[in-house]
Amino acid sequence: MSKRSSPFIPSVLAVAIMFALTGTAQAQDADSQTAQRDSASEQSENPTALQTVIVTGTRVGNRTKNSSLTPIDVIPASVLTQTGAFNLGKALEQAVPSMNFPMFGASDTFAFQRPFELRGLAPDEVLVLIDGKRMHVGALIPTLGQVGQGAQSVDINTIPISAIDHIEVLRQGASAQYGSDAIAGVVNIILKKGADGGRISAGAGQYTAGDGRRWHLSSSFGVPLSGGKGWLRVATKLSNQSKGNRAGLDSRPGFTELGQKFYFGVTPFRDKNILVNTQYSLADNVDFYAFGHWGEREGEPRAFYRYGTNAPKPKSPLMQYIFPDGNGFLPHEHGVSHDWFMTLGLKGHTDGGFRWDLSANSGANRVSYDTWNSINFAYWYDFGYSPRDMHDGLLTSSQSSFDANFSQTLGDNWTLSFGAQYLRQAYQVEAGEKASWYVGNSGYSGGAQGFSGWGPEDAIDVSRYDVSEYVQLEGNITDKLSTSISARHEDYSDFGTAMAYALSARYDFTYKFALRGSASTGFRAPGLGQQHYSQTSSTSFPAGNALGLPEGIYLRGLVPVDNELAQLLGAEPLKAEKSRSYTVGMVWSPTTSFTTTLDLYYILVKNRIAMSSTISLTKPSVRAYLAANGVANPSFVGLNYFTNAGDVRVQGLGWVSNYHTMFSNGGMWRSTLSASYHENKVIDINPNPAVLDKLGDTGFQRLSRDAILGLLADTMPRTKVIWTNTYKQGHWGFTGTATLYGRFTDYSATDWHLDTVYHHKWLFDVAVNYYLDNWTFAVGSDNVFDTYPDRNPPGQDTHGVFPYPTSSPFGYFGASVYGRVSYHW
Repeated sequence: MSKRSSPFIPSVLAVAIMFALTGTAQAQDADSQTAQRDSASEQSENPTALQTVIVTGTRVGNRTKNSSLTPIDVIPASVLTQTGAFNLGKALEQAVPSMNFPMFGASDTFAFQRPFELRGLAPDEVLVLIDGKRMHVGALIPTLGQVGQGAQSVDINTIPISAIDHIEVLRQGASAQYGSDAIAGVVNIILKKGADGGRISAGAGQYTAGDGRRWHLSSSFGVPLSGGKGWLRVATKLSNQSKGNRAGLDSRPGFTELGQKFYFGVTPFRDKNILVNTQYSLADNVDFYAFGHWGEREGEPRAFYRYGTNAPKPKSPLMQYIFPDGNGFLPHEHGVSHDWFMTLGLKGHTDGGFRWDLSANSGANRVSYDTWNSINFAYWYDFGYSPRDMHDGLLTSSQSSFDANFSQTLGDNWTLSFGAQYLRQAYQVEAGEKASWYVGNSGYSGGAQGFSGWGPEDAIDVSRYDVSEYVQLEGNITDKLSTSISARHEDYSDFGTAMAYALSARYDFTYKFALRGSASTGFRAPGLGQQHYSQTSSTSFPAGNALGLPEGIYLRGLVPVDNELAQLLGAEPLKAEKSRSYTVGMVWSPTTSFTTTLDLYYILVKNRIAMSSTISLTKPSVRAYLAANGVANPSFVGLNYFTNAGDVRVQGLGWVSNYHTMFSNGGMWRSTLSASYHENKVIDINPNPAVLDKLGDTGFQRLSRDAILGLLADTMPRTKVIWTNTYKQGHWGFTGTATLYGRFTDYSATDWHLDTVYHHKWLFDVAVNYYLDNWTFAVGSDNVFDTYPDRNPPGQDTHGVFPYPTSSPFGYFGASVYGRVSYHW
């Protein structure tokens, strides 16, 4: 790992360079701009006329980004591919300031299926659609105290970027239009259509530290179907990510000499994905359509190193018998994820303005998980041996739905839309082999070291269904005033009914300036995993932990709310989250070249679902209470369950400005400056379960301090700014992006003195493209000035092993370089 100087000087230098380039461009364009200002007037063309028509948040057929009643970002495919990001999540994070997609290391399933958040809210409060159809959530449920803890989120990295035409990110609660999970907003992935065109691309890169090598191959092409009545498009992606390690040396005397033993960095992955999209005309005004995806990801997250007898303080007395050479071991987790979905549908319209769309959708994510190069000490003690590689179990999350959507134009100004949906969701956990989860009664640590498997008591097969109906009326009251009103009714088989409403309005003072606002209610049904999932995990407890345990690695249990142990300790049936959301904003387009939107928002989420703080099972009062109720020997030291923790308030703003111009020398310059600010706060915590208060001075709370201030509030920075400039002339293209990540805080569970504030950082990305006929050659660097987050302070870096915060919004891997070549037709 290279040493770095203060980031201040290179940051100021890069900003100065970008301003200089901007100044040069403006000077070049001065004469032509004067002429344009002289001729531009009220007779100029409406600046929204040539924009992409949006389909998210509206069912009117002629809305554009700038004429939308609600805030929406439209991200074209060209923006997704203009940096070194080779997966969709990272590309979106570099383009949308209200989205965070942190990169975790040494974090078990967090590293395998990465969650993201929108407007500071949880991943499962964001609805992801593909061409307007609900996408299924992943099977893994991360539980290790970082962004997305406890949320089953959609794995958007399975979608090949090559399949995407553009993405619409609706920054507005949309439960009334789309149902559960749309509290924070909607990400709608719009696929490429038609038989024309294709592209093949190959790229490779690595971190400048010399590791983290990656490569990818992707393609997208279309072919016509018989008689020109339809088309078929195929998109593929094949990629490989090698490991990159940023772990430090253990600073304790006697341990440093053992060298780098831990792994803290990029998880190695291999990805294969294919997406097929087709449409065929069956009759006049009637089309059949289908799209489907299949993907496989194989990855190997790393666990904590287990020291052997050659260390001053071995972790287990059994080590000298099992590993007589004195060396320890680094457990590897190995997962294989298969992801697929299929949508089949019929759609049509009549000359009278009636449109209809009928579809059936099905998809699933299936993850097989193993622990390699490990051992189960309890199993070894009781049976005299233990396998080193163990199968942990199999998890499956699936979803099927039937959708019927209809709309009718009413005169020239109004559109009435209505429809219904039947949704079935299921979740299964199959137990792993015995050695992966066995605990026994010997007192030695049970379960596979690194990642304990799912046992028979964790195995579940649960499902539910939901029937919903919606209606939406949208149109123009006058030439200047537009409005939309929506309502949706849901009936879930496991938690009951819910209603959601939305009202939006926009007033265009001129075609250059408009005000818009909306008010909505929302809801989110508790996830099946949150209701039924259980897991035993190896968790590192630092010195001074809330359980009062010596520093070390212990087994911690997550159990469902209907588990006997959970109910003894105050668990209650989960209720749906409910929300109220308000936005007010403006759209300003003074010329055809410049547009600015600014939107303020307020969201209140009631009965937010979260993991409880860890309840100690080692304290005498708890032991006695559990024994009196028939639980004599819990298999872990601490317990968590999901709970309706309290109410969370989010206040913030989103700002986007776009400018583009053509120069007299044939050059084109485009600049986008966007920013997001949000402030999350837990404003009310539901009362502590009475049984926990009766157990005496145990310090138990429904939520710990770090959850109240961090996980349910501001884990990620409140502020994020993205400034991108692109200049193209002739065969050359240049792109520079500056991204500001505001400061963030890691909160201690017990003591404010242990809170750590990490300063804001600027990251700069540069890319150069050369266009030759149908070929494009690109080279670039992300984080070109090799910026890292602040280091963890001594005492909070696990003896120097983990030098950087895992909650860093941009990771801790430094600069990367890449090259890419593409051919299109």
